[in-house]
Amino acid sequence: MNPHPIAVFDSGLGGLTVLHALRARLPQEDFFYFADTRFLPYGDRPEAFLKERGVLIAEALVRHGVKALVIACNTATATAAEAIRAATALPIVALEPGVKPAAALTRSGVIGVLATTRTLQSERFQRLVGNHAQHSKVVTQACPGLAEAIENSGPDSPAVAALLDAFVAPLAAAGADVVVLGCTHYPWVAEAIARRMPPGVALLDTGEPVARQLDRLLGAAGLLGGGHGHLTVATSGAPAKVSATVDRLWGQHLPVEHWEP
Repeated sequence: MNPHPIAVFDSGLGGLTVLHALRARLPQEDFFYFADTRFLPYGDRPEAFLKERGVLIAEALVRHGVKALVIACNTATATAAEAIRAATALPIVALEPGVKPAAALTRSGVIGVLATTRTLQSERFQRLVGNHAQHSKVVTQACPGLAEAIENSGPDSPAVAALLDAFVAPLAAAGADVVVLGCTHYPWVAEAIARRMPPGVALLDTGEPVARQLDRLLGAAGLLGGGHGHLTVATSGAPAKVSATVDRLWGQHLPVEHWEP
């Protein structure tokens, strides 16, 4: 048992969807959720910046005393996960779009992927498709502005609806029967995405698989347990603004503190 918290890191608040799955599976663990909202969105920032920022955050979290790190951001994983692993000795679970399970699930042979521009352009994503979806048609759709609109305007807002109309239509037209939610913000609008696709289309996100992997990793390292279910939420941005968004997305009030790596 190890009483230190588990860090969950995202550019914004999409990672709360992952945090929800983590707490459901590991209720006795303490968690430190960090939203780097001062630099949101990550999806359109240079790869070199994201790599440097990711390593800086990971090293600061080590000094903060965390026992493991979940990179709850597909863009940060795509650009910085390898550098973060090389820079720290923390047990790390990193997200990546669920292309592998989608390839096993599709019946039409057409997989749709909704993700940020940076995730889709990354070498890591290209390797993922090459390794696991050689026999499928993978239709990718970059979604610039969607994550920010979900946070700033809310999942049910007209702004989000307009973006979904534009981004989901190409996947429906291509005949995708599985849609990969390649950004942690997108589960907040999963139902709205499903309404824009034909009936029976499967939507895949990575919260549950990440929780299972973290459970296995902590168990193997002898780090499971020791907490009390405490949750701390921190941001590099303005806590008051972030707090209002957290409350709306999480469904209850969570205090937010300022933390700068």
